[in-house]
Amino acid sequence: QVQLVESGGGLVQPGGSLRLSCAASGIIFGDGTEDWYRQAPGKQRELVATISRFGTTNYGNFVKGRFTISRDNAKNTVYLQMNSLKPEDTAVYYCHTKISRPLPVREYWGQGTQVTVSS
Repeated sequence: QVQLVESGGGLVQPGGSLRLSCAASGIIFGDGTEDWYRQAPGKQRELVATISRFGTTNYGNFVKGRFTISRDNAKNTVYLQMNSLKPEDTAVYYCHTKISRPLPVREYWGQGTQVTVSS
């Protein structure tokens, strides 16, 4: 059974930092692409950051150098380091992975972790 378990969310003041973790079981991170998405109340889910099999990273335009996605293959865990947090970063953050090889394509989501940025 595949599970993605996020942790590390919480309440932080503007300008603060958090590190989210996503631990996988039943699959191997690095076999596909891992992402972090977020969804704020009343808004659509949006892509925050992606890391490919080869370690290539991409970020949403709103990140502007504040967040870093990384992967620890030994721990089978993906991280999202978030610095200079703003109130508009408040959302539920979800871990996601898509594995395309071998077929069929498989996608999995974590349960989400709440991040609240407020003074």
